[in-house]
Amino acid sequence: MKINVAHPPRAMPRERVIALHCSGAGAGEWRYLEEALGGRYEVLAPEHYGSENGGAWTGGHAFTLADEAARTLALIEESAEKVHLVGHSYGGGVALHVALARPNRIASLALYEPSAFHLLPQMGECGAAAFAEITGVARHICQGVVTGDYYGAMSAFVDYWNGPGSFDAIHEYAQKSLIRWTPKCPLDFRALIEEPTLRSAYRGLKFPVLILRGEHAPLPTRIIAEELSRLVPAARLSMINGAGHMGPFTHAPEVCELMVQHISTIEHGKQSRGWRPRSLANILGAALQPAKAVS
Repeated sequence: MKINVAHPPRAMPRERVIALHCSGAGAGEWRYLEEALGGRYEVLAPEHYGSENGGAWTGGHAFTLADEAARTLALIEESAEKVHLVGHSYGGGVALHVALARPNRIASLALYEPSAFHLLPQMGECGAAAFAEITGVARHICQGVVTGDYYGAMSAFVDYWNGPGSFDAIHEYAQKSLIRWTPKCPLDFRALIEEPTLRSAYRGLKFPVLILRGEHAPLPTRIIAEELSRLVPAARLSMINGAGHMGPFTHAPEVCELMVQHISTIEHGKQSRGWRPRSLANILGAALQPAKAVS
């Protein structure tokens, strides 16, 4: 006699969220986003070259965004379903490169002030001043690396994005981590500035895109965010009141809430439940603490 044995149904695979951190940070930047998503998604945070778990750049050829994007593209290829991409600053620039490389594999894109500096020279007069500003910062930092003044280079880098005196104010652990990362900084700037993508390419992105910027965003990333919101057909732009470029750290509740709403609305047609993190950490300290990462 045949006996039918009932087997419990297999758990459905979770949708994948790939979150890309800013320059000098690490996977820990997205700990609050992972908490906000509440286990409903598989959150992967691949670390960039030069980060704690990312390893050093090989030096085999001139570094480009394509080199940084390779790990994320591999994670997309592993996924049976489309993925949600998230990025902040440099991570946003990498995310845009990935989105253009695999547009049919992206379910949604959420960016906080993506540093797509290659757009600035393509924006006419309004982009010229911003381009001069950011390339001036890049030259200052490159000079610090060439002369071995890593402390001075990181002080200029952190203070530009956060305000005067910010580097001296952060925890010694975060300072040392950033100083170790310093030689990678010029590579990030060059990759972002030399990216060959034309602004017209972004008009071909058909999936929903959320673009966030801080109320006090620096000129370059402010006008890039605004330009992308006009170029991408399904994009919407939101401003985080009181925030600057480091909003994913200083205003994590507001930033993560909007990102979660964007991601969950795409797949389920509903708004996510309200969420607040248990605590906020030091602006850069949180990003540099050990966290789950994908190497």
